[in-house]
Amino acid sequence: MSGLIYVVDDEPDISELVSLFLEKASFSVMEFEDGESFYNHLKQQVPDLIILDLMLPDMDGFDICKSLKKDDRFSSIPVIMLTARGDEMDRILGLELGADDYVTKPFSPRELVARVKAVLRRKEMKDKSKKISIGGILDIDLKKYQVTVNGQKVELTPTEFNILQMLVSRVGWVFTRDQILDYLWGDEKVVLDRTIDVHVKNLRDKLGPAKKFIKNIRGVGYKFEI
Repeated sequence: MSGLIYVVDDEPDISELVSLFLEKASFSVMEFEDGESFYNHLKQQVPDLIILDLMLPDMDGFDICKSLKKDDRFSSIPVIMLTARGDEMDRILGLELGADDYVTKPFSPRELVARVKAVLRRKEMKDKSKKISIGGILDIDLKKYQVTVNGQKVELTPTEFNILQMLVSRVGWVFTRDQILDYLWGDEKVVLDRTIDVHVKNLRDKLGPAKKFIKNIRGVGYKFEI
């Protein structure tokens, strides 16, 4: 396992120790002693994981974690809080703010590396669950809203993508036109159910050879079948 880890801690001895063990585990590491320098570099390069001290000289680690999780650019970056504050309420607050793990000082460097690997494995599994491959020709990335057919990117409208996502969510399940309308627009729907037919036709046309997976159930609706 490899990747870029940011260590944000104002204690040089701690940062050096953590970096040493992470580098031995084949990770690349960048150290920051305050929140400002961390943020400045974060805008230039996004890491695979952040080890964050709560008590920095210029910022509170809780506030940093909260701002990261609210920013779409950085919200998916795993955060491990590393702090001398071992109070149960601090731990609960950190986890509620979106931290993936909470390690108190003093700590075992080897255990910290193990936790880094565990968090990254969970993230990898989560990311994979957002990618769907079907029939060897159709790939759907639910996170990036991207669809490819035989390796070629297909440009779908948001409505077409959402219809495809709904159908794929339950392979073999027949969705009525009303169910698809409710999924797309809820109580705000102001279109006729036949509008769905137009969107599905356009979707199937764009999918080319992968259109065979979308079946029209006469008088009812549509299903995705492999």
